[in-house]
This record gives sequence, structure tokens and C-alpha cells, in this order.
Amino acid sequence: MKIRDQGYNEKQPKEIRPKIMLKTQNILLTVFFVTGTILMMIGCARGEAQMNSEEGMVEQEKSVLVFTKTTGFRHESINAGIPAIEQLGEENDFNVIQTEDSEQFNEENLGNFDAVIFLNTTLTLFNEDQRSAFKGYIQNGGGFVGIHSASDTEYDWPWYGKLVGAYFDNHPGNPNVRNAVVNVVNAEHLSTEHLPENWNRDDEWYNFQEIPTHTNILLRLDTDSYEGSDHHGNHPISWYHEYDGGRAFYTGLGHTNESFSEELFLDHLLGGIIYAMGE
Repeated sequence: MKIRDQGYNEKQPKEIRPKIMLKTQNILLTVFFVTGTILMMIGCARGEAQMNSEEGMVEQEKSVLVFTKTTGFRHESINAGIPAIEQLGEENDFNVIQTEDSEQFNEENLGNFDAVIFLNTTLTLFNEDQRSAFKGYIQNGGGFVGIHSASDTEYDWPWYGKLVGAYFDNHPGNPNVRNAVVNVVNAEHLSTEHLPENWNRDDEWYNFQEIPTHTNILLRLDTDSYEGSDHHGNHPISWYHEYDGGRAFYTGLGHTNESFSEELFLDHLLGGIIYAMGE
């Protein structure tokens, strides 16, 4: 008997029907298996791509710009501060770029940094275009860290005065570096959580033109512990605040070379940098 059509129909002998049904089932199983395998491979590829993307985001390092330009008094400790901050970056996974070139303060370049650190800058640093670029950077969420004489900077730019918190007025002399007790006002901030409640250290203690009432005070000097304060009983020396869209941290410490090899000071500075970077 010849069979012209291998498909299933009622006229086929009973012994052939199971074979044809089995063949059809095998074909369907093969199709389902191949389709499932392809879908699984696509899903794995997408998952791997997403993981690689997420890992790339995690691995992307923060960056800070250390600005050391001076047009007035120049602190010797700048030379100690640069490698100290570079070391903090290496140990805490952020990049550190140092410059004295105010031309670097333009919109394109500043966009590469999570925070800008003014390391003992003095007097006028910028032209109007550079001021505008830096102001725009802060307004777009950038961070600022001012160290010591960052408050002795840009006196004729009121916006900067509010950013840094207060302008330098004077400091004791003969000697200018004195021992004093620093009291921790806020022990919950990253820059102070490691500090002793009463921190005894040597530095040049700035008096300011006015007390920064618009900021959050972190440290105050015990004005009974040394001679030379113009702010008896209320002498802030470090603070932070959100300002005009960005974040600002200032510490009046950091005049001496020794500051930048002092573990407590470096941890204090690191906490301020991390805050300013927005972490």
C-alpha cells in the first residue's frame, strides 16, 4: 500500500498514526527548545550589559580641583598641602588635579569636578568671566572647600564672601602660631565625628570681619584657652552650609606645614571634602 500524504488523516492506517504524531511532537519540542535557548541567551546578554553599565557607574571616580593661586601673602604650607590632599585622594578613591591657573575656571573645565578646594588662596584671583563660571558651577550643584586663607580671598566679591562664610580680619602676632583648644560643636558631621570633644592644637587663629550666622558651625575656639580672640565666647573656626545650589565647607585651620601631616586635621579635611563632593 502506498501512502501519498504523510500528514495525519482519518484514512491512514492505525499503525501509522502514532508514528506521525510522535514525529510532530518531536518537531514541536525542538522548536520550543531552540526558541527558549535563544530567549535565554538574549536575556543573559541584556543582563550582562546592564551589569557592565552599573559597574561602570560604580567605578567612576570623583574628582577635585585644588586651587592654589595667591596674589597676596603666600603660605609655605601650600607645598605641604598639595601632596597631602593627593594622598587623601589615593586612599579614598577620588582624583586630585592641582592648578594655579585661573583660566581653568571656565564652564567646560569646572564641569569635570565634584568639588573645588581653595588651598590657602589669597586676595583677588579671578576676572569677571571666571567669577561667572565659578558661580555657575556652584549654582549647578558643585562643591567648595576653603582652607585657612581661603577667607583672605576675593574681598570685593560679596557672593564669594557668603560662599566662604566670612572674611579674614586679623590674627594674633608674636607669635602668630599659638596653642588653643578647639571645641567640637557638631560631632555628627563627617569632618568632626572623629575629633575629641576638646581638641588641643597649634595653629594661626583667624579673627573674622563678622561671625558667619548663615552657616552651620562645626568647631569653635575656646577663647579662654589663648590670647588674641576678637570674638570672646563665640569664635567659630569651621563651618558648612548649602549655598546658592551647591555645598560649601570651610576650616580656619591649616596655616602650618605640620597641619598637613596631622592625622586628626587630615581626617577633618577629608570629611569636608567628602561633604562638598556630595557624598
